[in-house]
Amino acid sequence: MQRPPPSSPTRAVTLARPAPGAPADPYLVTPVAKALAVLAFVEDAGQEVGLSDVARALGLPKTSAFRYLYTLAAAGFIGYGTGRDRYRPGPRMHRGREGETDVQRLRELAIPAMSGLRKRFNETINLGVPDRDRVVYVEMIESSRALRMQARIGERHPLNSTSLGKAILAFMPEEERAPLLASPLKAMTGRTTTDVAQLRRQLREIARKGYAVEIGENEEGLMCIGVPILERGGRPVAALSLSAPEARLTRPMRLEVIAALRAAAGTVSRRLGHRAAAAPG
Repeated sequence: MQRPPPSSPTRAVTLARPAPGAPADPYLVTPVAKALAVLAFVEDAGQEVGLSDVARALGLPKTSAFRYLYTLAAAGFIGYGTGRDRYRPGPRMHRGREGETDVQRLRELAIPAMSGLRKRFNETINLGVPDRDRVVYVEMIESSRALRMQARIGERHPLNSTSLGKAILAFMPEEERAPLLASPLKAMTGRTTTDVAQLRRQLREIARKGYAVEIGENEEGLMCIGVPILERGGRPVAALSLSAPEARLTRPMRLEVIAALRAAAGTVSRRLGHRAAAAPG
């Protein structure tokens, strides 16, 4: 791992310190507290951050900030992009119950397919995993066009407002899905589906077709097409999507994108042990 260079500032986070004259907490392990503060900053930033961002926000010397980042990255709690010298939430931050597919493995399997999709369509390609009622963007290959998606790696968006989330929900067992639909659904725009009955109708259609489409529900003017990534047994562990301004995705282009996304997600799913049911003869 290389030592990251200075980068742009982000919002500040203050480490908890005793008041002047107050005795130090004898039970507080200060290095652990500082490491957790670094981890929380990277997790909450909503975008990849650099060494200078962390040092400045937490009031740490750069040498100390680097050691904390390096240790957390080595343990898998923080991810590091060698090509960008940036840090992001790592795979261990997105693991759920025992047996759930490792996010790092998902990324390794999905990135070649994502790169192929980006090269073919020159639109932003996203990989997301479920985290309770949210989808977390764990990988993203951006379009080179000026108008493109504004989300960043590490951000969490509602399952009900994204094609990624809807593709995951549609293939989720009902016992897992029902609690997620019991709470009020969050609206990201005026077009977000927040009615549970309407969302359930959409999910049935998505399960039948094998893909989800949302237009302006998560970002105004943006259209996303998402498909699930399934592991052995058919459980959805992630989803792939293509995002672009609605005007760029003409109907013929949409059909081409859907076919390409389904093929790419199918390849990743097979690598995870999923075997699609044979078509009726």
